[in-house]
Amino acid sequence: MEPEEFDSDVLRQFVLAFKKGKLKPIVKSQPVPKNNKGPVKVVVGKTFDTIVMDPKNDVLIEFYAPWCGHCKKLEPVYTELGKKYKNEKNLVIAKMDATANDVTNDHYKVEGFPTIYFAPRDKKNNPIKLEGGDRDLEHLSKFIEEHVTKLSRTKEEL
Repeated sequence: MEPEEFDSDVLRQFVLAFKKGKLKPIVKSQPVPKNNKGPVKVVVGKTFDTIVMDPKNDVLIEFYAPWCGHCKKLEPVYTELGKKYKNEKNLVIAKMDATANDVTNDHYKVEGFPTIYFAPRDKKNNPIKLEGGDRDLEHLSKFIEEHVTKLSRTKEEL
C-alpha cells in the first residue's frame, strides 16, 4: 500500500480490495531492458514470469549481486556459455540482479550469490539448483546438457 494520503477511507478501500483479490503486488524491478538480444538475457522483476516461466523454453538463470566477487568472476564464463547456446531456440541463458529485482516465484530461493537454477520447460515450479562443482564452461555445459529437454544441435565430439 503506497497511498498519497492516508485516512480511514483509504485503508477501508485497500482492505476491501484485498479481500476481493483485486490488489496487484508491488514487484521491485529494474526497468525492462530495451535491447535484450545478447547471448545472456537480462531478467528483471517485471519480466521474470515471461522469460523464466515461459513453458516453451528451458531456462538457465543466474541470480547475482553486482558487488559479489564470485559473480564478477563468473561473468565472462557465463557470457561464453550464452554464446555457446545462442542458436538453441528453446534454451535461454539468463541472469538477474537479485538485489534490485524481486523473484516472483517461491520455488526459486536465493540465499547466496551466485545462485543458478535450471528451469525445464515442462517443470517450471520444480527448478534444478546447481549445487557445488566448478562454475567453468565445461561444468556449466554439462549441467545444461544433463537437464535440457531437447537440443537442436548434435553434441560436439570431444
